[in-house]
Amino acid sequence: MLLAKLPRRSYTHATTPIEKLTHLSKLLDGPSIYIKRDDLLGLAGGGNKTRKLEYLLADAIRKGADTIVTGGALQSNHCRLTLAAAVKEGLKCHLVLEEGVATPYDPDANGNNLLYKLLGAEFIKVVPYGSDMIADMHALGEELAAAGRKPYVIPIGGSNELGSVGYVACAQEILQQTFETGLVLDDVVVASGSGGTQAGLIVGFHASSAPIKVHGINVSRPNETQIPKITDLVQQTASYLNVADNQLADRVHCYDGYVGEGYTIPTQGMIEAVQMLARTEGILLDSVYTGKVMAGLIDLVRKGAFKKEDNVLFIHTGGSPSLYANPTLFNEDLFVL
Repeated sequence: MLLAKLPRRSYTHATTPIEKLTHLSKLLDGPSIYIKRDDLLGLAGGGNKTRKLEYLLADAIRKGADTIVTGGALQSNHCRLTLAAAVKEGLKCHLVLEEGVATPYDPDANGNNLLYKLLGAEFIKVVPYGSDMIADMHALGEELAAAGRKPYVIPIGGSNELGSVGYVACAQEILQQTFETGLVLDDVVVASGSGGTQAGLIVGFHASSAPIKVHGINVSRPNETQIPKITDLVQQTASYLNVADNQLADRVHCYDGYVGEGYTIPTQGMIEAVQMLARTEGILLDSVYTGKVMAGLIDLVRKGAFKKEDNVLFIHTGGSPSLYANPTLFNEDLFVL
């Protein structure tokens, strides 16, 4: 598996650090917990989508695109970073945003919505909750093509086999970092949403014969739909890279007990987790992804899912700009040092 042969743009000029969460580990009295700081990746505000976009934008440029089309939720980190990547490459960007269950579009909202405007999205289309987002994005691409433009449609979350390569590369980066420091990882915990991050890590560790278990904490779907989604993407990514997929399906592990009432809807566990990491380690999480993932990790530690001697790596996938769209969400103290 030679990733260097694939076209790639570079948006981050160093590896993201792995830090030990000393205070959190001591507080929970469980395994040693580490964090991979992918919130420090390049582009506007950082986050895991940057790794995927390095491959997706290279493909768009290779195909002569002049406009990027993608979509997500109203406070989509993926849309923010895709827009930033398009700006960096001198391309235009059109966004399709889906309203929430009980969250109508507010053009004056803070957070990522503010950044869409600041970064200069050429066009934003807002669709109702439950819309067929894939169809909406492709329809927008067809309109652009009919007008003489050259659109390139990037899937939600950048999660196809090409985007997932970004986290195959990240798995290699993690293994190199742990080799250099002598850290032996037992488990990795990551958000399981559109799936590219989790799928890429699974394929990357598998291809390197690294027996590291990847735990995906669901942020939007129950296991009956999430596990097949991740398994399919794992197999597509492995096939794309000519990696043997024997027993790969057995490496897909998802936990759906931390979604709450649905995607983007806050939970008490998420609020506690965001406050806990802020007040023990000075690190910001977000309410949609990393807060729920950390809530899952904390609960799994409390339930004894990991041994005391284990080393567990939490992947920080970014997202803190969305905190500023919910200024009262953390008014209640659910965690106090």
